[in-house]
Amino acid sequence: MALNPALINQTYEAIKSATMRTPTVHAARLSLHLGIDLYLKLENLQHTNAFKARGALAKLLTLTDAQRRAGVIACSAGNHAQGVAYHASRLGIPAVIVMPEGTPFNKVKRTKDFGAEVVLYGTGFDESVQFTLDMAAEKGMTFVHPFDDPVVAAGQGSVALEMLEQVPDLDYIVVPIGGGGLIAGMAVAAKSIKPSVQVIGAQAANFDAVKAQFDNADTHFGGSSLAEGIAVREPSPANVAIIKTFVDRVETATEAQIEAAVFDLLSLEKIVAEGAAGAGLAVIEKLADDLKGKKVGLVVCGGNIDSRLLSTLILRGLVRDGRITRLTFEIDDTPGQLSNISRIIGDAGANVIEVIHQRMMQSVSLKQAELEIVIEARDQQHVIDTVAELRQAGFKVRTDSELG
Repeated sequence: MALNPALINQTYEAIKSATMRTPTVHAARLSLHLGIDLYLKLENLQHTNAFKARGALAKLLTLTDAQRRAGVIACSAGNHAQGVAYHASRLGIPAVIVMPEGTPFNKVKRTKDFGAEVVLYGTGFDESVQFTLDMAAEKGMTFVHPFDDPVVAAGQGSVALEMLEQVPDLDYIVVPIGGGGLIAGMAVAAKSIKPSVQVIGAQAANFDAVKAQFDNADTHFGGSSLAEGIAVREPSPANVAIIKTFVDRVETATEAQIEAAVFDLLSLEKIVAEGAAGAGLAVIEKLADDLKGKKVGLVVCGGNIDSRLLSTLILRGLVRDGRITRLTFEIDDTPGQLSNISRIIGDAGANVIEVIHQRMMQSVSLKQAELEIVIEARDQQHVIDTVAELRQAGFKVRTDSELG
């Protein structure tokens, strides 16, 4: 079976009654910030908060009665696991999900809550997949691959059908790439409807297997990624062949760029997105000059980001924007110093959120103390103005940037 427009349209008709027709919304603030006309396809609003539910359902609907009774098995640490678990439970199909041993507890719990049996094995997808295939053969279950299956890719490609119905005059569509199923399906669908639309793939720089094959260059693998949903070392060869035919370019984003993009989606558009979606926006921000004045669509492919990770990301974003900063003082160890500093900061309109008063360290003289104060400000200029007031009052103060 080949991935083609007919298969994508047929699959969409089969799945659309049980999947969300997610909105494609205008990103007003990001558009103004970047100088482009940006639209966001909110697949984070699917029942399982990710586009993967489309491909999972598409595959499950092709099973025979005997295959349904035997059940299905999948290997995933996140969105595919939840998509298979949710729709299998809804259709009354037994499901086993193999997840790497380091999978965050919330993802394991949510997959179980959707009705699947969870088996923890291996340290990552590549190590767990062979174990899954062996278990599938042993138990006679159908293996539902997350991306290397034309039916799954066709279900995922239905995202493009909706996008171009909702915003027909898009000039570009930007799609995150992991194993290649989403962009393969979307590129085939989009080019069949509007051949002139440009399709751009987005990868994490640490996991750039598709870009490397697209450009005939060396791959780069290293460490972990905030965009763990697209951290794939071995994409589907069939999907890569389609990408080389239908996708116009593939770009990468660094971890710092992805982190900043996830923060931008949250702070500017109030959208919770996972790292894979952040990679897409990071590539758009990287190509902003090339896309100036164009109408660009981005798939916000999922919103399953760990709450603790998100809280840290928000704080780091506030620090990066200058809205939270640390001030370090060397003060005389006499009464009233802290009170005076707090008053000046308050009068300047900033807010003290943490104080560390240190006498014991030998970095200052015996009759002095080191004081660290973390403040919340409106922006970097507000910090500069507040520090100027403190220095004018005679305090010796350094900011994080001055500390190096």
